[in-house]
Amino acid sequence: MVLNYIWVGFFLIAFVIALIKLIFMGDTQVFSQMVTSTFDMSKTGFEISLGLTGVLTLWLGLMKVGEKGGVISIFSKLITPFFKRIFPELPKDHPAYGSMIMNVAANMLGLDNAATPMGLKAMNQLQETNPNKNDASNSQIMFLVLNTSGLTLIPISIMVYRAQLGAVDPSDIFIPILLATFFSTLAGLLAVAAFQKINLFNRVILAYLGGITLFIVGLIYYLQTLPKDKIADFSSIASNIILFAIIITFVGMAAIKRVNVYETFIEGAKEGFSIAVKIIPYLIAILVAIGVFRASGAMDFVTQGFKWFFTLIHVNTDFVEAIPTALMKPLSGSGARGMMVEVMQTHGADSFLGRVVSTIQGSTDTTFYIIALYFGSVGIKNTRHAVPAGLIADFVGITAAIIISYLFFH
Repeated sequence: MVLNYIWVGFFLIAFVIALIKLIFMGDTQVFSQMVTSTFDMSKTGFEISLGLTGVLTLWLGLMKVGEKGGVISIFSKLITPFFKRIFPELPKDHPAYGSMIMNVAANMLGLDNAATPMGLKAMNQLQETNPNKNDASNSQIMFLVLNTSGLTLIPISIMVYRAQLGAVDPSDIFIPILLATFFSTLAGLLAVAAFQKINLFNRVILAYLGGITLFIVGLIYYLQTLPKDKIADFSSIASNIILFAIIITFVGMAAIKRVNVYETFIEGAKEGFSIAVKIIPYLIAILVAIGVFRASGAMDFVTQGFKWFFTLIHVNTDFVEAIPTALMKPLSGSGARGMMVEVMQTHGADSFLGRVVSTIQGSTDTTFYIIALYFGSVGIKNTRHAVPAGLIADFVGITAAIIISYLFFH
């Protein structure tokens, strides 16, 4: 429903702006440009979707190999002690732990197809312990915010789009996204803990959060010691080494467990084509709306307004055209994806803006969609502090994405 309002709003605002430009400024070309943009963006959307097939097929095949090789179960064992401390109201051996851990592990690996069913199952299991079925329980809110904060170790879809749009090294945003999504998740966890008065000074919690935070701070400190022109090189080299190591680990673990790696890869790869075809109408719909919005001049008004504001407070404005993607992210995943693609199409995948929107896209998840999907599946009507906690995670993640992009790419 939110995306419906956004989509219609783009066209209506574009029409009003175009009328004003025609009547008061004598711009006789504006409507012609808007119509032309509908054809151009439709073609672009189809070409991008079709071009995604190969890389998407490859990664979905590899992810299936990793899944069958037991990677998720390893992640589950690593996360379990931490989870048992941040869900204090949930009985120790409740089956929801298994579903939640599997969901988070699958999300971290970019396995959306495996993550969503486990997430819905976990939410239903948590609802069984919920004393007030209309109000979200503390455990449900914590689980949901961990999802909306979007902690992702392998941002497959973003790398796929970057590859399709001509990035020389599609994985150069791997480490920036990892950093940004860490800050988003940490902010969401701290926000929920504050609302629910969870004691974060538990030794196990401190060990997990403190260890990861020290690593992230150390990484940022090390990057600041490098010459500016070497930081992007470091990101590219480290990202590619890590990603190839992950591929070898997936294949190696599957082989050790005597999984038929080739057949498993084919099984997962078959999903690549169908997914690429499925996203065609969604991508074309949002790209056409954005194209019309930009061709009318409405996008210029938005960006110029933000540019004026940030200039006023003496902040560099090179990131301003990425703000529409940031504003769209909590509302609509497909809308934000369309915004990201449009910016990379306009400015180039390897431009500063192209890398900023890619990092923003990977920094957090779609808060309102996840709330609607997960809470709607169990009939929750009162979301309590889920929305503010989720939006805090979004704000911190997006802000971190912009700052980190300056550190790596500006």
